[in-house]
Amino acid sequence: MERFILLVEKAILLLIAGFTVYGVALEMFKVVTTGRVELTDLLLMFIYAEVLGMVGAFYASREIPINIPIFIAITALCRLVILQGKEASAINLIYEGGAVLLLALAAFVIRWRGPSRKASGPE
Repeated sequence: MERFILLVEKAILLLIAGFTVYGVALEMFKVVTTGRVELTDLLLMFIYAEVLGMVGAFYASREIPINIPIFIAITALCRLVILQGKEASAINLIYEGGAVLLLALAAFVIRWRGPSRKASGPE
C-alpha cells in the first residue's frame, strides 16, 4: 500500500510540474502576442518558478522546505494587490498588507531559527 501511495504522489507531482510548465508557456505566449510585459506577468512567472522549485526540492529531499510555500503566498498576495489596482477598498489593502507582513515575519523567524538541531549524545 505504501508503494502505491508513493507512486500516486510522484504522479501528482509530475502533473503539477507539467501543468506549471504549460502555464508558463501560455503566459509567455500572451506576453509575446501582446508585446508587453507587465509586473503581474513577471510575478505570475515567478510563482510558476517557485512551484517548480518546490516540486524539485521534494524530489531531491522528500520534503518541502516551509519557506518556499511562504514565498509563493507572499508573491501571490502582492500580485493580487497589484491586479486590484485603484478599485481595491482600503480595508482589503490593509488585510492583504497585514497578511504579507505576517508571512514575511514567519519567513524571518524560520530563517532566524535556522535548521533544526538534533540533540547530540554525551561528549
